[in-house]
Amino acid sequence: MVKTVLDKGWLAARSTEVEINGVQLTTTQPPTQPLNSPWMEASVPGTVLGTLLKNKLIPDPFYGLENEAIIDIADSGREHYTFWFFTTFECKLSNNQHVDLNFRAINYSAEVYLNGHKEVLPKGMFRRHSIDITDILHPDGQNLLAVLVYPPDHPGRIPPKGGQGGDHEIGKDVAAQYVEGWDWMTPIRDRNTGIWDEVSITVTGPVKLVDPHLASSFFDGYKRVYLHSTVELVNRNALVAECSLNIQVSTELEDGTFLVEHLETQHVSISAGANIHYTFPQLYLYKPNLWWPNGMGKQHLYNVEITVNVKGYGESDTWSHHFGFRKIESHIDSATGGRLFKVNGQPIFIRGGNWILSDGLLRLSKERYKTDIRFHADMNFNMMRCWGGGLAERPEFYYYCDLYGLLVWQEFWITGDCDGRGDPVSNPDGPLDHDLFLLCARDTIKLLRNHPSLALWVGGNEQVPPPDINAALKNDLQLHPYYMNLNNNGTSTITPLIKDPSQYLDGTRVYVQGSMWDGFADGKGEFTDGPYEIQNPEDFFKHDYYQYGFNPEVGNVGMPVAATIRATMPPEGWQIPLFKKLSNGYIEEVPNPIWTYHKYIPYSKPEKVHDQILSYGKPNDLDDFCLKAQLVNYVQYRALLEGYTSQMWSKYTGVLIWKTQNPWTGLRGQFYDHLLDQTAGFYGCRSAAEPIHVQLNLATYSVEVVNTTSEELSNVAIETSVWDLEGECPYYKTSEKLTVPPKKTISTFEMKYPKSKNPKPVYFLLLKLYDVSDNRIYSRNFYWLHLTGGDYKLLEQFRERRPPLKITSLTFIKGSSYEMRMHIQNTSKKPDSNAPLYRNNFIRRNGSFDESDSSESFDLLDGEKHEISLYEKIRRNFSRGHNKAKVSEVNGTGKGVAFFLHFSVHASKEENKKGEEDTRILPIHYSNNYFSLVPGEVMTVTISFEVPPGVTPRVTLHGWNHHDVHTVL
Repeated sequence: MVKTVLDKGWLAARSTEVEINGVQLTTTQPPTQPLNSPWMEASVPGTVLGTLLKNKLIPDPFYGLENEAIIDIADSGREHYTFWFFTTFECKLSNNQHVDLNFRAINYSAEVYLNGHKEVLPKGMFRRHSIDITDILHPDGQNLLAVLVYPPDHPGRIPPKGGQGGDHEIGKDVAAQYVEGWDWMTPIRDRNTGIWDEVSITVTGPVKLVDPHLASSFFDGYKRVYLHSTVELVNRNALVAECSLNIQVSTELEDGTFLVEHLETQHVSISAGANIHYTFPQLYLYKPNLWWPNGMGKQHLYNVEITVNVKGYGESDTWSHHFGFRKIESHIDSATGGRLFKVNGQPIFIRGGNWILSDGLLRLSKERYKTDIRFHADMNFNMMRCWGGGLAERPEFYYYCDLYGLLVWQEFWITGDCDGRGDPVSNPDGPLDHDLFLLCARDTIKLLRNHPSLALWVGGNEQVPPPDINAALKNDLQLHPYYMNLNNNGTSTITPLIKDPSQYLDGTRVYVQGSMWDGFADGKGEFTDGPYEIQNPEDFFKHDYYQYGFNPEVGNVGMPVAATIRATMPPEGWQIPLFKKLSNGYIEEVPNPIWTYHKYIPYSKPEKVHDQILSYGKPNDLDDFCLKAQLVNYVQYRALLEGYTSQMWSKYTGVLIWKTQNPWTGLRGQFYDHLLDQTAGFYGCRSAAEPIHVQLNLATYSVEVVNTTSEELSNVAIETSVWDLEGECPYYKTSEKLTVPPKKTISTFEMKYPKSKNPKPVYFLLLKLYDVSDNRIYSRNFYWLHLTGGDYKLLEQFRERRPPLKITSLTFIKGSSYEMRMHIQNTSKKPDSNAPLYRNNFIRRNGSFDESDSSESFDLLDGEKHEISLYEKIRRNFSRGHNKAKVSEVNGTGKGVAFFLHFSVHASKEENKKGEEDTRILPIHYSNNYFSLVPGEVMTVTISFEVPPGVTPRVTLHGWNHHDVHTVL
């Protein structure tokens, strides 16, 4: 198969401004060049709103209050957002070739015109369309294509108070439901009308392959595995096709070559014009490399290629897909009542997040998906939930989840707000066309089912589908016997009496009817997810914080950095909230109207939680407010995850945070903003979700060790040190040797400093879990704490106590790619100690991306020893580039903790000639950020990024008590 993606050269025009029809557009009167009104350059894939924004015909709906200036489809009528899209492509066929025009998704229906021929594409946002255009291609190979795209049938109206899903009319269609607005999202004015996913043409011979299905089954303790595969074959000839059908399984070696592990050839005869389903004999593999979720092992992927050769023609079609051998099971745990997941027989404690989509205007791309998914893996998450009001995510999303080890919970397009409740009360029977819903669901299953990251299907968000749809999905997604819990690691043998798994629509994954049913929340559909606002950090650890075993949604704050506010709002949006004192002594935050429009969630909860930003002192301006918000973000999300893992398996089986990011410039529930800059909450999660982690139980002050891996942790100990604001260490303790069983959280000893004589009202706590034999560190965790009933206001004075730093950097440059190795040392005089833990020599985690294996070392500029594996990896990747080294000294005014240090990367000042406020280069991948160093301590941070053409990057360091900008590159 030869595939050509049609993603360039598109034009668009509003249908009411085009006076000719589709036949004329694609024969005698195509749009002329240069562009003439009403035609404009179009974004395909994309939406109408994306095209209008590209041509600056509307203001940026994500900036300030500009979305209010864009006419809503409810006021304009559907015709206003009904658009023509036009392009040309070249395709000339040889004998017995066939070509299809493919639309992977359109919202919501369309008329397609090609060289004067018309084809109507039926409704539904989540379905593929394929048109055989062999007989209507132009003889000279030059083809004219026009597509008239219609918005959803029921775009709805936005009530004055907004709300969850507007007036819920969009729920009558099979479409994304967030587009009428939510408590985290403003309405999308065109309801995402457009050719929003890939358009392509594919050329094959007389027989083509359609929707192969791959499945694997395991026996004898995962030593014996079988690959099952079924494919649909379509013979488009008027003659019988004698075919040679091949399946090949190969694996990529480290040097980029592929090793063929299996090659099977079968002969099949297909009648003229027939469609058949062919099932290969199962392929046997012994001890294959398994695919594991993030934190449990490596994500081994094989390449499976299926080819059909036709006698007298040759190769007719080919299909390939990466594939991971793994088995995913889940059941309701009897001990906790929560749903418990197993991968390859190993229980996995779920720590992940809820996902809406990358971008509210559906400006989707492989590059954006790669960053999104890598960010989630960098936070040590192992699952993403694709929320039912958003998308059936695209194959590119799943590819990167496969690559980075993120399990995916995929919901269908049902939400309680738009399907049976709300104000006004929504239609209780789901979409109007149930057959259309099921058609889209089945097509989505076929599109995504071969991805190893896909863990389960869920009927809907906080609601189940209507009874007939739910029954059909349960039937379509019933488990094959090989994937039922009873068939674990026994010695069963494959029998031909059981239907081949690849002949099922899926059959390998559990279907759960709703996000609060069957092991999630209370399991019965009551509203028992949440809460969604600021919390007292210690409350997360209390047994009564959350009653049920698996929380599918628990939310919190998510204020971005000040630079993002300035980049996404006019100056009137830079005003920080007013702090209104109530009669009960609590503070109510009153945000400015732009923050309110962008769904700001406050850092106080009157009558329960005192304002957490004010606990650091009243902020002076936007920069001060956002910096203090980052402190709170870090504390809140670290405590949230640590509280759940503190009771791993005894009370909980998993938790998913609402939500990980925003598909627009929102101000709540995010670990990185829409511009791709990370909040400190990102690094709070990264710390708390380590596979092996040492933590402080904030409710009991006991020090705990979390081991989520499948291996026992032995010969380890914990170093505990307390540091005051003067840089002294009044409390130091090392534990006895510990053994931590696999999949277990243990409590070790109480951290008694607060009960000691004359404890300081504000202090720092540093915990390190290390290997006693070589002092390598498994986990490092740094806290700032205050005594009961106190606050952090003393940290305001601490800002002037600036400790000296030494920063050694090694930078590798290849074209526009930069990799930096930063070696940061707090050169304050440390207390007398021979302990080598100051060097923070970390143990590499199996399957992680940190690549900090310290089995060998090299001298990095200043004589310190560092790990060779990452160095060698960078050196190989950048061998044809160049590198530079630099040592920066930051003089200090006193000794003490270097608190809350964070890097950022900017375009150099010389290149910011226009004086734009936002000079950041984004995205950036940091191995660590928002970190603190005690006197004498060393931290190594790696940074990787791409720079725009012609831009020289400038890397800067800031900190709570390093508030001046220090340039380190």
